[in-house]
Amino acid sequence: MAITAAEIESLIRESFPDAKINVFGDDGQHFAAEVIDESFRGKNRVQQQRAVYAALKGRMDGPAGALHALALTTKAPE
Repeated sequence: MAITAAEIESLIRESFPDAKINVFGDDGQHFAAEVIDESFRGKNRVQQQRAVYAALKGRMDGPAGALHALALTTKAPE
């Protein structure tokens, strides 16, 4: 089953309720997301991105039709 940008945003929002989140893409498998959250302050890029992937609850590793690719940009607010 294909995933939507709104579903991705919802999954991320559960773990980062105060984040600024933008998700782009419409083919059901390939997306780009930008997540800006205070919890990223002091963490390196890998730590930030792992936290976002964890929020996706296995959708990256799921069955056919799940999220195939996510270009991810993360940072703390300016």
